[in-house]
Amino acid sequence: MDDLKRKQLQIAACKIRMGAIEGVFNAKSGHPGGSLSAADIYAYLYFAEMNVDPTDPKMEGRDRFVLSKGHCAPGLYAALALKGYFATDELKKLRHIGAMLQGHPDMKGTPGVDMSSGSLGQGISAACGMAKAAKLDGKSYRVYTLLGDGECEEGQVWEAAMFAAFNHLDNLCVIVDNNGLQIDGPVSEVVGPEPLDSKFAAFGFETIVIDGHNFDELEAAFVKARETKGKPTAIIAKTVKGKGVSFMENKVNWHGAAPNAEQYEIAMNDLKQILSGLEGK
Repeated sequence: MDDLKRKQLQIAACKIRMGAIEGVFNAKSGHPGGSLSAADIYAYLYFAEMNVDPTDPKMEGRDRFVLSKGHCAPGLYAALALKGYFATDELKKLRHIGAMLQGHPDMKGTPGVDMSSGSLGQGISAACGMAKAAKLDGKSYRVYTLLGDGECEEGQVWEAAMFAAFNHLDNLCVIVDNNGLQIDGPVSEVVGPEPLDSKFAAFGFETIVIDGHNFDELEAAFVKARETKGKPTAIIAKTVKGKGVSFMENKVNWHGAAPNAEQYEIAMNDLKQILSGLEGK
């Protein structure tokens, strides 16, 4: 990846993090930790990988994205706003009554959302259905779905994985945001689905393990996923929960808590400093 493209994606990811914090702060509730850990993944998908058009959200041949870990919607909304699906001011209305952006993705009310999600395990199942539909209809679009590592404790995830491999869904790319923390604590101490790469491989997936904050590794993984034929791909992205905000990084209590006014200022200043460094200001 050339330096310009890498920097553009890093800037996009930083702005996505800022948008997620903005939304959760104004909502006084939400899930910042996993939104921040997935920001680089959102940035790569929407600004380098997927064939989508914010001026035509229902474009027939568009690639589809399903946020299986639907509680991390603040990051997705920030990415959609940055891409141009709707005004960034909508982020400040997150979770407000009557607002477009609710606590979990709503395909009926939010441009750019292809599937309502939130009940863990169901998103990957819907993504499998979309990928199977593309095969049946002879369509070339690809389907991407983002899971949490804690979500991979759900049995439905593995039923979906079995279906995907059995049906040779090489147009399906599963990404696991492997940040190691879930609402009840370290994933390894709750149920512990590791090793995720070996498990997905055993179910018939091409598996790739990467640093989910490294855009060169993200690019190589998605290129390999596109080149893989006859089976689906699972990208296990090692990430840091709360990435980019000093007091949130690797802290389980920021799975589902909103910052107060003082914490909001610290978080935004952390991210503004990162953005300033990237923009050379």
